[in-house]
Amino acid sequence: MKIELCEPKVAFRETIRKKSDVEGKYKKQTGGHGQYGDVKMRFEPSGNMDKPYEFVIEVVGGAVPKNYYPAVEKGLAECMDAGPLAGYPVVGVRATLYDGSYHPVDSSEQAFKTATHMAFKDGFMKADPVLLEPIVTLRVKVKDQYTGDVMGDLNKRRGRVLGMNPDKNGTTIIEADVPQTEIYGYGTVLRSMTGGSGDFSYEFARYEQAPADVQKKQIEARADKVGRDEE
Repeated sequence: MKIELCEPKVAFRETIRKKSDVEGKYKKQTGGHGQYGDVKMRFEPSGNMDKPYEFVIEVVGGAVPKNYYPAVEKGLAECMDAGPLAGYPVVGVRATLYDGSYHPVDSSEQAFKTATHMAFKDGFMKADPVLLEPIVTLRVKVKDQYTGDVMGDLNKRRGRVLGMNPDKNGTTIIEADVPQTEIYGYGTVLRSMTGGSGDFSYEFARYEQAPADVQKKQIEARADKVGRDEE
């Protein structure tokens, strides 16, 4: 049996930092009944990173009939699983449907879902999209003589030391916030630095915007996935 070792996947997220105003129009004529859906939407940060999206309807005058509102929201929800930036789940987006148009014969739920997909991709990429990376709170317990080495290593891992708590047994607990991408293989490094005497634990803390170089690396690495999702 072959065993393949690889780095564990890190759960990045995608969100936006600015506003955009776009139109998604899907029109297809193949003989007989065609397909027509047209939505005008605004996208902006919702401020709530615990939810993928908030859907707001501000349509007046029946530009988009009410029976197509669920199709628009369903199309929006489908877009949340894999964002257009790097194919990661989307969070913190407010989408407002404020206008559009329809055809009395050719419009359908599927056409409005497709139009919403088009609007979301365009609007998301025009609203300053960014990647968010998970931050974990790391607690490292080491003998006092190793604290300097451990602190230096945490700095290299983009860690932010929150505190050091010495106990009565000649050991210190170092607490730091560290990007999850930076703790792969940490156990091996810690054992090497401390002669096998150090131990650690961590738990998820929050999401933060990833640095530009980390975002670039992730976007390039997942370009193929984004391309496949669009096919």
